[in-house]
Amino acid sequence: MASLVLEDGTTFKGRLFGAVSSVSGEVVFQTGMVGYPEALTDPSYKSQILTLTYPLIGNYGVPKDEDGEFGLSKWFESSKIHAAALIVGELSENPSHWSSAKSLDQWLREQGIPGLEGVDTRSLTKKIREKGTMLGKLVVEGTSANDIPFDNPDTRNLVKEVSMKEPKVFNPEGTVRITAIDCGIKYNQIRCFCQRGAQVTVAPWDYPLDSNDFDGLFISNGPGNPEYCKETVENIQKVVCVENPKPVFGICLE
Repeated sequence: MASLVLEDGTTFKGRLFGAVSSVSGEVVFQTGMVGYPEALTDPSYKSQILTLTYPLIGNYGVPKDEDGEFGLSKWFESSKIHAAALIVGELSENPSHWSSAKSLDQWLREQGIPGLEGVDTRSLTKKIREKGTMLGKLVVEGTSANDIPFDNPDTRNLVKEVSMKEPKVFNPEGTVRITAIDCGIKYNQIRCFCQRGAQVTVAPWDYPLDSNDFDGLFISNGPGNPEYCKETVENIQKVVCVENPKPVFGICLE
């Protein structure tokens, strides 16, 4: 057993699955019927406690991580789970799907991520919707809630934590050169450019930019407070605040 404790004192009790670990973070929700492997590996959910509102989660299991087009994972949005914890109404213990390689419970255990089932996710979602995003902590039974501090992810540079450390080129034979600044980029964003014939150079969040290196600049979305991305902003300004700048396309981080 375990509990989700919100910063206003509201407590939701449930059954622990995945890793046996107490964690804290920002509590958010997602309403999709499917897509939990993609959501959990989305860097935008870094250090967040992700609530899935669909009543039954895990019924199609988790696929094996394997490369597809352009050397990108077929099924996931990054190389690991970024969410701090997962909250669901009911966990399917008998997944069935042709691509399933393991259960959601097993995957979370392997990745060291705790989950909580049996929670009234509609009530939790309503509270978040009405009061705004709240901090919370998942506390394993036997652990004092006072021993687990509320962790506010916005006090850390999460973009730096999830961004790649060195540039990497995808589809090197592409005819149009796109530089993508990795502020928490998803594999599918890279894939979409490559499928349209672009050569994509994914660069770290603070990588110096030279407009001679690209035909277009893409700035990905990502987690946390963009105020920590001063280097990103300064580097972008150097290539856009000029005469005849190259095209720029950005997502979120506002």
